[in-house]
Amino acid sequence: MTNYLISFPASAMNVPAEEMAAVGDAARAVIREAKAAGVYVFGGGINGDVAPLMVASDRTVTPGTYPQTKGFDGGFCVLRLPSRDAAIVWAARIATACRCSQELREFGHDPES
Repeated sequence: MTNYLISFPASAMNVPAEEMAAVGDAARAVIREAKAAGVYVFGGGINGDVAPLMVASDRTVTPGTYPQTKGFDGGFCVLRLPSRDAAIVWAARIATACRCSQELREFGHDPES
């Protein structure tokens, strides 16, 4: 089994405000199905109201982030699945619920993780 990250940036959700509740309901329904199927690991959304911090090895904390991740926001979930094809099926279900394309990434295997 492999862990897959399924995610989207907040800007990808171009949904009218009056339809957001329905999108939320549909997305939660897919996540409930993933939990019932035993493939859900964890998920959520990046809290855009809380600024990111950089924490160095000497414990120095500075506001901000890496320049290449400045726009990191939106929602994500991690599913443990038997194949990339299965991950594509779940990503499509989430895309349908969220009404936006999903990015699919595979986690590398580390036996000590």
